[in-house]
Amino acid sequence: MFAVVLSEFGPPTNLTLTEVPDPVPGPGQVLVDVHLANITFVETQVRAGQAPNPAMLPPLPAILGNGVGGVVTAVGDGADPALVGRRVITTTGGRGGYAELAAVDATGLIDLPPELSLADAVALLADGRTAVGLIRAAALRPGETVLIEAAAGGVGSLLVQLARDAGARVVATAGGPRKAGIAKDLGADVAVDYTATGWADQIRSEVGEIDVVFDGVGGQIGNAAAGLLRTGGRLSSYGMASGSFTTLPEGKDITPIRGTPPTPPQMRGLTQAALTAAATGALKPLIGQRYPLARAADAHAAIASRATVGKTLLLVRSLEDISMGGGGVQ
Repeated sequence: MFAVVLSEFGPPTNLTLTEVPDPVPGPGQVLVDVHLANITFVETQVRAGQAPNPAMLPPLPAILGNGVGGVVTAVGDGADPALVGRRVITTTGGRGGYAELAAVDATGLIDLPPELSLADAVALLADGRTAVGLIRAAALRPGETVLIEAAAGGVGSLLVQLARDAGARVVATAGGPRKAGIAKDLGADVAVDYTATGWADQIRSEVGEIDVVFDGVGGQIGNAAAGLLRTGGRLSSYGMASGSFTTLPEGKDITPIRGTPPTPPQMRGLTQAALTAAATGALKPLIGQRYPLARAADAHAAIASRATVGKTLLLVRSLEDISMGGGGVQ
């Protein structure tokens, strides 16, 4: 099979399409013919050798990629033969997703609702469960004002929709006027470009104090957003795309939302909740870019340069093949 292999940490060009042996499903595993693979921002950090946690750096050479969607083609010992032919999404355990085939645990397979495209399902696999979990942990109340950073990104675009549906007033911040406009189209009441000078003052003037901040950026942007919180406000920090985490503002009583890492069954439940919402039309993932597997390096470069919007997917099979297999890309 062909896979994208990382032989040395560094720039995106270190990702190369390489022919490697096919994986063989072990006991309790299945083999998935991968149609689409998910790319996350954290994977770009891992590729660069700058993961948030050094333990996330794999031994090299490595095939990155944790989320895939496709069709089960074979099973290992102890796995149900009836799984063959099922259209599924699943995680790989952190490695092996940027490839034509993936051997994964059968217990981790998630069937797709028939109303949902494979592309939408893969786009929701990581970001959907993250967004649903963040919204639940924040316990939003109707009428509260929430600020969502990177609101045109994979998680941020979902948070805008979920917060709106929870009855909150949504203030979206994004990098550039185009991304701010996308957030507005998704349902934000106010959308601000946080690359513009004085953006926090603009929000303070137009909106007033904020009840909840969803912070996936950190650094100066996260600090400025946290500074807009009212006394007793809540800060949900879930990422550090800037390279550093947000610090709580001094002299103000702010409540950090600190959830415990979900168990595998809880993660599965969060993913199912996101898929169900998407199947009923209540949630729509924003898929901004699709790259063929051979251009994984270009996909990483685009994400790292902040040139992308929404979710970025790798097309492992052609659009025609995916459509013929059921669950066409939308």
